[in-house]
Amino acid sequence: MRVMRIAVIGAGGVGGYFGGRLAAGGHEVIFVVRGRTLEALRARGLQVDSIGGDFMVNPVQATDDPSYIGPVDAVLVAVKSWQLAEAASIMKPLIAPGTIVVPLLNGMEAPEILSEALGSPHVLGGLCGIVSFIVEPGHIRHAATEPFVMFGELDQPTSARAERLREAFAQCGVKADVASDIVHAMWSKFLFITPMSAIGALTRLPVGEWRSQPETREVAVLMLQEMTEIASRRGVRLSEDAIDRTLQRFDALPPESTSSLQRDVMNGMPSELDAQLGAVLRMAGECGSSAPASEMLYALLLPQERRARQDRTSSA
Repeated sequence: MRVMRIAVIGAGGVGGYFGGRLAAGGHEVIFVVRGRTLEALRARGLQVDSIGGDFMVNPVQATDDPSYIGPVDAVLVAVKSWQLAEAASIMKPLIAPGTIVVPLLNGMEAPEILSEALGSPHVLGGLCGIVSFIVEPGHIRHAATEPFVMFGELDQPTSARAERLREAFAQCGVKADVASDIVHAMWSKFLFITPMSAIGALTRLPVGEWRSQPETREVAVLMLQEMTEIASRRGVRLSEDAIDRTLQRFDALPPESTSSLQRDVMNGMPSELDAQLGAVLRMAGECGSSAPASEMLYALLLPQERRARQDRTSSA
């Protein structure tokens, strides 16, 4: 096995799980974290409770200073979208000529933000699928869904460097694919997660309840119609059955499923509202489209988002 040196930015439900699997599989993984998470990883290691089998990584390499790490083969970015700009600003010590940076965030704007900070030649598009959350710092629970990662070059179908990272994941038992059109794949994920997040956050109900109600299901359809129109105007060719396929994905989820945005809103925490619904509205404005359903949901969720950020600032 060819060992990769990988920095993982964040050790929450996404970074903790996928970084933990890579570390447990023999790769050199260094987590960039801070505060209580850094203390926990150093003191107790990383514990992951998973429906696919629990595992532990101890000791764990972890630091809050990327300059301590130096250049790596790959950087997996697994912070919340609203934390991305700050994270990108401290990542330069990790970058060498051959380093790739893969965002595993919700939303469409991460590659652009990372490219502005680190240079576009280093940045791939990426996404992941997993239902997981933090039990406490250093302790992650994977509760549902077979985890997967998908990534790819933004300007070509594939590359040796992307294949190398795919092999690293595969060696550790993680389903990984290199997408020939990662932008299309990111849009498919965006169609899925944005209505689920918005409707779940506003109703405060799991997907099994709102998808079965004709009224809330229709809201999801309206949002999907708006988003597919925006994608089309931006030159992204989604399949003709993209809306039906997304609704089928909602229907296939365990009834108790919620999104991370919904859980953050319900817990009074800052969320990815701007990276999801906010991004829909920004793209609509840029391409001259309209998105009234998305705009209404954004407006209804915005006061709580602002309050959560004010509370966070006040307690800092």
